[in-house]
Amino acid sequence: MKLTATPSDEALLRQMMAGDANAFEQLYDRRQAGIYQYALRMSGSHTLAEDVVQDVFIEFLRDANLFDSSRGTVVGYLFGMARHRVLRRLARERKYVSLIAEEQKEEMRSSGVPDGFVAETDPLTDIERSETVEAVRQAVLRLPEHYREVVVLCSLHEMSYEQASEIIGCPVGTVRSRLSRARIMLIEKLQLLRLTGVAFAQSARTRSEV
Repeated sequence: MKLTATPSDEALLRQMMAGDANAFEQLYDRRQAGIYQYALRMSGSHTLAEDVVQDVFIEFLRDANLFDSSRGTVVGYLFGMARHRVLRRLARERKYVSLIAEEQKEEMRSSGVPDGFVAETDPLTDIERSETVEAVRQAVLRLPEHYREVVVLCSLHEMSYEQASEIIGCPVGTVRSRLSRARIMLIEKLQLLRLTGVAFAQSARTRSEV
């Protein structure tokens, strides 16, 4: 029995541009979940993520002829479209994510976390535990956007440095250095969240004993 090879994104795009509606549906089914998760992890908003998915694929269906294979892959093109929309929405609607650097620094100072605190482990390695998933989600959302996106792409979506470089539009070395710095920042923020959680639990316990 001969198995039918799964068509590549590029093959589906060619079929789509030739008028095959089913090819677009296959491409949508294959990539919409990843685009949604990227937008959600970048913004923390389900509504924003749904809007981004809809906008990306409507524009892609309308302007598929603008894709240039010499400049990258279809999946990179789709994520690039999503990235542009997410960053534009975040700039306009800061209510989704607080990115005020001075407030974050003050949080770190008041928490007692040392300025030079560095951990050698990747904070995402224990992500299978539910309590860690939520802590990491909150910590990722507290990262500045250019650090957050390399974590989302490389650590959460498991993309290579080269793939992330194509989507972000920066050198591979920049992706690598940002990811290294982002992991350190994540450890700091996870430590802060743990300390905040401990303080809250102690406060609640004290109130209950009164």
